[in-house]
Amino acid sequence: MKPAIHLEGKVAVITGASRGIGEAIAECFSAHGAAVVLASRKLEACEQVAHKINRDGGRAIAIAAHAGKPEDLHALIKRAADHFGAVDVLVNNAATNPHFGPMVSVDGGAWDKTFEVNARGYFEATRAFVEHAVGRNARGSVVNVASIQGLGAAMTQGVYGMTKAAVISMTKTLAAELGASGIRVNAIAPGLVKTRFASAIVENEDLVKRVLDRTPLGRYAEPEEIAPAALYLASDAAAYVTGHTLVIDGGYTLD
Repeated sequence: MKPAIHLEGKVAVITGASRGIGEAIAECFSAHGAAVVLASRKLEACEQVAHKINRDGGRAIAIAAHAGKPEDLHALIKRAADHFGAVDVLVNNAATNPHFGPMVSVDGGAWDKTFEVNARGYFEATRAFVEHAVGRNARGSVVNVASIQGLGAAMTQGVYGMTKAAVISMTKTLAAELGASGIRVNAIAPGLVKTRFASAIVENEDLVKRVLDRTPLGRYAEPEEIAPAALYLASDAAAYVTGHTLVIDGGYTLD
């Protein structure tokens, strides 16, 4: 008997899959039956993850794709479909946060880079996926990795928080627009997770204490604790769920 939540027979593309949450999602999806396409700006790092998945009996390929370049993202979906025959699931996870400090001190370059990768990158990858899915008259699922920084004030991470708020808004709009085509669009909003991306907080005793003191579970998450939420939203177990943002923060955002 198949488990209630699985991705058997599905092909999933995951951006930012070379480490952290993206890597954990790729491994989780593979363990639950999906063939996975791992994308990252740095091919070698993704190839290492793909090798590990294949070694463990999964099916994975790595493709270099810069999340800030629309042409790379459209080529990513095409190459994934050419290799595995189709793409059923897209996980938009690649993100950047080059500015850490007061929002008014951000320079134009950091501003542009953050929006190019975190907002337009998600949109362009989704657009390419939608064109592919609609073109073959197929249902599909998009999972956007947002953040609790997009749910309220994002002190010291203001521009990043703006892009994550945009991702949540984009998720709702696309869910409404694409529902009739059978494409579901959802998001997850992690809190503090122990990744290299979040090292500026995790490795700062004062900052991490401030977060954990406000978190009912009293700790930060590991990437492997975020991946199952993406698995659920990507799977047919969530067939009647769209436009939703699932918060995974240990209770940090509780009122």
